[in-house]
Amino acid sequence: MLRARQRLDKYKIEGRIASGPLADVYRAYDSIHRQRVALKIPRAGDLVSDEEFMHEVKVAVKLRHPNILSVINASYIDDNFVIAMELGLESLGDRIERRMSTARAMDLSGQALAAVAFAHEQKIIHCDIKPENFILFDNNRLKLTDFGFAKLSLRTIKASGSGTIDYIAPEQAMGRPMFQSDVFSLGLVIYRLLSGKLPEWPFEWPLEGFDRLRTRVRPEMIDILKKAIQLDPKDRFRDAMQMHAAFDSLQLQARRQKAASSGKSAGSSRPESAWRDFQTEFKQQLQTRHRCRRCEGPVSESMQACPWCGIDSPTQGTTSDFASSCPRCERGVKNDWDYCSWCYGPGFEPETSRRYPDKRYTAKCENPDCGGLLMPFMRYCPWCRRKVKHKWKLKRTRDKCTACGWGVSRKYWKFCAWCREPLR
Repeated sequence: MLRARQRLDKYKIEGRIASGPLADVYRAYDSIHRQRVALKIPRAGDLVSDEEFMHEVKVAVKLRHPNILSVINASYIDDNFVIAMELGLESLGDRIERRMSTARAMDLSGQALAAVAFAHEQKIIHCDIKPENFILFDNNRLKLTDFGFAKLSLRTIKASGSGTIDYIAPEQAMGRPMFQSDVFSLGLVIYRLLSGKLPEWPFEWPLEGFDRLRTRVRPEMIDILKKAIQLDPKDRFRDAMQMHAAFDSLQLQARRQKAASSGKSAGSSRPESAWRDFQTEFKQQLQTRHRCRRCEGPVSESMQACPWCGIDSPTQGTTSDFASSCPRCERGVKNDWDYCSWCYGPGFEPETSRRYPDKRYTAKCENPDCGGLLMPFMRYCPWCRRKVKHKWKLKRTRDKCTACGWGVSRKYWKFCAWCREPLR
């Protein structure tokens, strides 16, 4: 166990934040980058191998999202495997013990849903969703951490019953984690956020804290929680993406009703003038013919996030501009494509051997064995599934996202439409 003021290469230990059976987390000062960080260091012994912590790092590095904690560095220091991460203010487990407004609880619930939904979109099952694994930062930004138990969803999964017993789903406790297992745990976390009580087995309604819950939220929100906490996985949301979409739909409905009751039109607070100016400059280039499912700002099917409000998959549920749609991400695809260009989904059943021309094709795949045509802002080649390494740019502006390097419009956008990074 490390002591305060102890040096660990460039890190100066300031104190211990948390202690678990597998690892300790310390607050430390990085003397080179001159910033405070959180250091996660495995405990000495045979309980866990460094390979398992390397697995956590590999998973976390793949998940770049405003609501997922970033790994800054990972290395061996004095025979210790050290993971350096962003340092937050406190965990949601600490914050949940103090009084919280309903609006704040709903906001944190939405951020938690966004984090897990993004992990599920990347085919990652977290397997340990609990308040202690959500970290709060300035401006009430919530970030999910601790992917030590995370599993990659394949056709068959080899996994144990790892997780935290108070929030673990029944099938996960028996060694069969699935996306619905994270939904179950997330439902319990949000129920506790809104009611102040953690339900216990056998989860029969009305649960403890239900009286307070129904005074704070709409009946539709209770229905979402009921569906999430069903004992049979088949009765729950299929994944956090579906649960997140239901939550966002409810929030949009509530905002419209509130605006209507106050005598205003639902769109009176929208930045219509900025949207019109943006459309004049970029509609033809970006094909922003759709409306975001949350804020109703102009978006396109190629966007991974809404550049106005930051919601994931902003065109989900809308009618596609293409002849078909990907069953995984619901974005449009052409009938002659072999793969989805937006989500790296599985290949499609071939419908035709004919290649159809399209005016939207403006580039070629960098794979010398393919050379297939590409549309702007495609993430993957629809012919060979190779990731597009070319950094797509926006005409009429030199702005680019500092995270992914793709073109953005800082004049109008609040978020990068391609990687969800906030734009400052």
